[in-house]
Amino acid sequence: MQHTRTWSDVYGSALALFEGRAGGHAWLVAAPPSLAGGLAEGLSGVDGKGRVTLVVHDGLTPLLAALREADPRGVIVVAPSALSGGPNVSVPERMVNDAGGVEYHEGGEFPAWMGADGAGGPAGECAAASAAAQSGAAVVVVGPENVGGALSAWMDRTPHGR
Repeated sequence: MQHTRTWSDVYGSALALFEGRAGGHAWLVAAPPSLAGGLAEGLSGVDGKGRVTLVVHDGLTPLLAALREADPRGVIVVAPSALSGGPNVSVPERMVNDAGGVEYHEGGEFPAWMGADGAGGPAGECAAASAAAQSGAAVVVVGPENVGGALSAWMDRTPHGR
């Protein structure tokens, strides 16, 4: 996929668009800043159709906004390690004052989720995956070194995905 655009949102999150061949689906990759370092290179190495939006977010509100905007077929959440599912998550309510001058409320209750890839492995708490599941998106949680492989595998499992 080719990196075609980079921008920031109203919450101060960095976003990047990667586009492949015509057709395919929209995908979203969501990562915290601490795990985002090599993701652009990994996504550039994926050969597929459609587009991928990478959102580097701090908190769940920017992630929820990116989900609404991208309307993805699926979401790959980047975490320290892969997870197969997770429990309900309660994120404490707080007011966020970002560097761009936007104030917004963060927090709430988010549902349990199951990974869309059917992979085995441990279950664990992941607020970003729970937030994506609440929006109705299919979710896969992987470590940063496995994002390109997870996206390629998901495209292979999806009709007209590759």
